[in-house]
Amino acid sequence: MSVTNFGGEEVVCRYDESEIIIIPVPYDATSTYIKGADRGPAAILEASPALEFYDIETRTEAYRKGIFTLPPLVTGPDPEEVTEAVFGTVSRLLAEKRFPVVIGGNHTVSVGAFRAVAAVFQNLTILQLDAHSDLRPVYEGSPLNHACVMSRAKECAPVVQVGIRSMAHEELPYADSSRIFYAHELWADRSLYARAADLLTENVYITVDLDVFDPSVMPSTGTPEPGGPDYREVMAFLREVFRRFNVVGFDVVELCPSETNKAPDFMAAKIIYQMLSYKYSD
Repeated sequence: MSVTNFGGEEVVCRYDESEIIIIPVPYDATSTYIKGADRGPAAILEASPALEFYDIETRTEAYRKGIFTLPPLVTGPDPEEVTEAVFGTVSRLLAEKRFPVVIGGNHTVSVGAFRAVAAVFQNLTILQLDAHSDLRPVYEGSPLNHACVMSRAKECAPVVQVGIRSMAHEELPYADSSRIFYAHELWADRSLYARAADLLTENVYITVDLDVFDPSVMPSTGTPEPGGPDYREVMAFLREVFRRFNVVGFDVVELCPSETNKAPDFMAAKIIYQMLSYKYSD
């Protein structure tokens, strides 16, 4: 039987009891290499009951804030349609003072969330963790291709990009070198993570493309790119971001699950719960 709520039976909560709302968005139409991100949300939910819900690192139980998982937000292939659907859902949750967590699906699903949080929060920065800069204005005829997601983000708020190690020449005019932290530089100088955090503002929305991680630890992505950071390195940075700033929501995208290796599915679920543990550790 498939798992329909994050955490399974241990985290069953009613909507009206839940501060945290999970939004599965099984969308993959704009992917350009390995297909399968539409199966990512179901794989994350399927893995999530294997989590332990007492977090050793923060000594908290974030699930006690209530975690409710919405039914999958299913749309047609039109990226405008999925963007509007995510925008409407996240906008409604923010109006209800809930904490939105979008799980993809490919990176296109993040655009609606960017627009929703930007409409509500002033002094906002969008923090991207990703292997790819995603700064093309248009790709394959669409401004909402997953390769364009940070161009759309920059229309909503200032951005900070961390873990980048792949970029096309045509993206260079749109790249702000003072706000991009490349993986090879972070590997050589870990203090750059603190410099990235210093560029953030009072309110932060985080978008995590799972290909930010080195494929040796996260092989199940649509565009795996060598040379990335490991789990502990990324999570130490995120814990500092949550400590210093008001994170208003986040997404985790681009899981392409494998039939033979379930570890990445569990890792994606763990990342989500660990980020929630950071959010609710006070």
